[in-house]
Amino acid sequence: MIKGNFIDNLPKVYGIYTGGFLGFIIIMSIAEQMGMTAKTIGICFVAFTVAIYAIIGYLSRTAQADAYYVAGRQVPTVFNGMATAADWMSGASFVAMAGGIYFKGYGYMALLVGWTGGYVLVASLLAPYLRKFGCYTVPDFIGTRYGGNLSRFMAVVVLTVASFTYVTAQINATGTIASVALDIPFQYAVYVGLISILLCSMLGGMRGVTWTQVAQYIVLIIAYLLPVFWISNKMGAGFFPHFMLADEVSRIAELEAQFGFVKNSAENLKEVPKGLAGITKAHSAVNATPWAFISLALAMMMGTASLPHVMMRYFTTPSVKAARKSVGWSLFFIFLLYSSAPMLATLSKLSLIDPSLPTGIIGKSIAEVQSIDWYQNWNQANLMFVSDFNGNGTLELNEFFMGGKAVVLATPEIAGLPYVISGLVAAGGMAAAMSTADGLILAIANAISHDVYYKIIDPKAETAKRLVVARVLLVVIGFAGATIAALEIQGILGSVIWAFDFAMSGLFFPLVLGVWWKRANKEGAIAGMFLGLVSGAAYLVWVRTGGSGFLGITQLTFGIFGSAVSLVAMVVVSLMTQAPNAATQKMVDEVRIPAGKSILGKQH
Repeated sequence: MIKGNFIDNLPKVYGIYTGGFLGFIIIMSIAEQMGMTAKTIGICFVAFTVAIYAIIGYLSRTAQADAYYVAGRQVPTVFNGMATAADWMSGASFVAMAGGIYFKGYGYMALLVGWTGGYVLVASLLAPYLRKFGCYTVPDFIGTRYGGNLSRFMAVVVLTVASFTYVTAQINATGTIASVALDIPFQYAVYVGLISILLCSMLGGMRGVTWTQVAQYIVLIIAYLLPVFWISNKMGAGFFPHFMLADEVSRIAELEAQFGFVKNSAENLKEVPKGLAGITKAHSAVNATPWAFISLALAMMMGTASLPHVMMRYFTTPSVKAARKSVGWSLFFIFLLYSSAPMLATLSKLSLIDPSLPTGIIGKSIAEVQSIDWYQNWNQANLMFVSDFNGNGTLELNEFFMGGKAVVLATPEIAGLPYVISGLVAAGGMAAAMSTADGLILAIANAISHDVYYKIIDPKAETAKRLVVARVLLVVIGFAGATIAALEIQGILGSVIWAFDFAMSGLFFPLVLGVWWKRANKEGAIAGMFLGLVSGAAYLVWVRTGGSGFLGITQLTFGIFGSAVSLVAMVVVSLMTQAPNAATQKMVDEVRIPAGKSILGKQH
């Protein structure tokens, strides 16, 4: 029996939870040995974990604004770090990032550098100061710092564009996993994923999301690391494979040279289902130039420091000092997964192409490969495809195609691990996508309910009414995101990268200069947000419709163009218009002092 304050008992609560989850894995392993089918195992893993999150969400229900918007500002640093890591390590990080590295080579490791390095900007430029400000949302800071409803509304617009782009990718990831685990069409699975997401955030808001995200982090990190260590040990790469990465990559290069690599003809590629890619060279041309790598990393760094759902996590700590410590814990928990993604991609490719391993398929007959159980499962899910393009009856290196989403999800099966590990990975992927989607949908709903409805439309609205509006918005935004995700307009990783670019285009400099430049004013902030977002979006459309781009800025880094326009517009307009009043400038000075009361105090 757990007695006393819930916050004080958090280590014990989550210790029991972790033990219970490990026990469930053991029970599923025994059930598999006794004949339980793979489909049943997959359903049990997804259903069990989602049910746990729903129970936590229900137990965290609240009717208090402070608890709903910022979890009562009482989340301890270590647990906020875990919640932030879960919020951060989305379906893209869990499901798609290793796939990007698998197919595109080390150019895509710019994402790891940028997403991790972005927390240096968060810790040094923004998080402690926004916590000192005492706001509920990012537009809350913009609206109070610069003044006026228009600046607040523009911040909500940028937040909504960036977060909605991001949330469609997360619902896409939950739909992919649910469709495979539950054996239902993707178009329906996205709505199953949506219901799972809403169960966590509907009643408890930020408080419910925080405690479910801690639980989700525990699931996703176990699900990601266990297969890496197991596969590595099984393949002879050592129990801790990270130190052997260079040797394994060299082995891949040798095998690719041995098998040869012939580019497929346009006619051959017409046969390949949409969204699948062939095994490519380990050192691809993607981001091969220094600027291409640096620009993508830079865009991801600035985007990280601009994403509202990330900033919101640091509004929940008890103090400014705690917010700073929380960033450090976030980096540690994120590092555990990010340092393993390149290894997982490498082990996955070796499992398929190394003929010395029992799992290797290159060089085997086409008929033999097509009869393998894991190939049939993933082929039915439209995530794998083989074809005898040259007619010799043998599978060549350029005749096997796989979806990026399958790299993480299918590798345990390909490597011959018990199916219970595949069920665990599916549960981990669901946890990663759900935790981020929770934070994103909540960020949009809270911004609209607090900053548009309460601050602009009805300042006298009672707390109960505000929370009803927030919950209705959660459902509407989630349903819209699921509907867009079902269309599969863009892949998971591409959508996530776009979200970072949108966020940095409109919010990075208004946030940073709001803390560090007292001369920045309302007119400058509005111009920076509006012109940054519009110019960034226009550049994306231009490049996507055939424009050549310039200065090496691509559709993945258009935020560099948008944020540059935002900076110039903000500085020029601020200097051409009246400086902020003395009270505002004094407020900015106080924000940069770590000690003392929050600026907003009880204004909410």
